[in-house]
Amino acid sequence: MTDSKDLREDRDRLVDPADADAYVRGICFKTGPPRLLGVELEWLVHDVRDPVRPVAPPRLAAAADRLRALPLKSLLTVEPGGQLEFSSQPASSLASCVTEVSADLALARAELRDLGLVLAGYGKAPWHEPPRVLHDPRYDAMENYYGRWNDAGYTIMCRTASVQVCVDAGYEEPGPLGYGRRWALAHLLGAVLVASFANSPLHMGRPTGWRSTRQACYGRMDPGRTLAPSDRLDPRAAYAAYALDAPVMVLRSDGAPWDPPEGLNLRRWTRTRRPRPPTVDDVAYHLTTLFPPIRPRGHLELRMIDAQPGEDGWLVPLAVTAALFDDPVATETAYRTVKALADTAGTDPAPRNQLWRNAARFGLADPELHAAAGICFAAAREALPRLGAPPHVLDAVDAFTARYVDRHRCPADDLLDHVNGKEIRP
Repeated sequence: MTDSKDLREDRDRLVDPADADAYVRGICFKTGPPRLLGVELEWLVHDVRDPVRPVAPPRLAAAADRLRALPLKSLLTVEPGGQLEFSSQPASSLASCVTEVSADLALARAELRDLGLVLAGYGKAPWHEPPRVLHDPRYDAMENYYGRWNDAGYTIMCRTASVQVCVDAGYEEPGPLGYGRRWALAHLLGAVLVASFANSPLHMGRPTGWRSTRQACYGRMDPGRTLAPSDRLDPRAAYAAYALDAPVMVLRSDGAPWDPPEGLNLRRWTRTRRPRPPTVDDVAYHLTTLFPPIRPRGHLELRMIDAQPGEDGWLVPLAVTAALFDDPVATETAYRTVKALADTAGTDPAPRNQLWRNAARFGLADPELHAAAGICFAAAREALPRLGAPPHVLDAVDAFTARYVDRHRCPADDLLDHVNGKEIRP
C-alpha cells in the first residue's frame, strides 16, 4: 500500500513537458465498463421574501456554516459569488444517486428556510448581479486573469449555476460504449442538452437575446481553457496538448498574489522551470483551472447544462444524460441522431461553433435541435426503466417533455414569458 509520505513525494516531484504530458494522459480517461454516475449541482441563493434583492455576504456565510454542520453525503462547496454546490459521491445506479442527493438537498433546504433563504435554480442570476463574496488567492488570481479578456469570466465565476452530470469514460476498446465514441457523442449531444435545458435568458431582469446567457459567456471567455480540444487527435493526446498549451491562470506561492506572468502556459513553464520549477501537484492544480464543455477527469464531466427551476428540476438532465450514455440502445440512437448535427457544427470547436451558438441563442426553437431533442428524449425515456429509474424520476421526465420538448420550448422561455407579461401555461 502506498503511504502518505510516498504520495506527498510524488506530488512534489518536479516535471518537464514530457512528464506533464504523460501525467495528463494517464489521468484524463480512466477506462472500463460504465458503472458509476455522479452529479454536481450549483445553486444561487435567494431571499425567500424578496428574491430580487441580493443576499448580504454575512447571511451567505452564516448559511454556508449551517450547511457544513449537516451530515451530508455530498461534498458542499461555496463558489465565489456565494453559490452553493453539492457534489454527489460516485453512485452505482441512477436510483442511488437520486436518493442520496435528494436527501442532502432536503436537509439543506430546511436549514436555509430557517434563515429565510432558498436555493434558486437559474443558469445565471436573473434579477441582480451578485458580487464576489469569497476571497482567497486562487479567486483573486482568477479575477485578475479574466479581467484581461472581458466580463464573461467574472460572470461565470460569481453569477452562474449549473447541473454538471458525470459519467464514466467508457471502455478502452472501440464501440458504442468506448471512450472515443462517448467523447465524440458528448461534444454533439452537448448542444442538444444546452438547448433543452437553457435557463438563463435575463440580465438585470431584461432579456439578453440568448436562451442560455451562461453558455454565451463561455463562448466569450479565454479560448485556451474553455474551447473543446481538437477532434483531429486521439482524445488523450488532444487533451494533453490542450492542457499544456493552456495559459497558466493561477501560480501558487507561499504568499500573495498568485498571479502568473502573462503569456506563461504549462508547456513553457515545465520547459523553462521559471518563475519556479513546477511539480506534479502544479500540473494537477492547473487542470482544475480548465473549463471546456466536457472535462475529462478520469470520468467525463458534462458542464454545459444550466441550473434548473424547481426543487426537482435537476432530476431530468441527470436522468436523460445517464440514459443516453449508459444504456447501449439509447446510446446508439443518440449517436446516430446527433452525428447528423456535425455539418452545422462545422470545424470550429464547441462552444463557439454554430451548432452550440444556435443552442444557446434559440434553445429548442431551433428546428434542427428540436428534432434531435425529441428523438433523444424518447430514447432516454424508453431506457430509463431498464436503468431502474424510480417512478418519480420517470414522471419528472414525462412532465418536462410535455411542457418543453413537445412545445419547442425550454425553461428560459418561462422566464421570458414572465418578464414580457405573458401567462405561463402549466
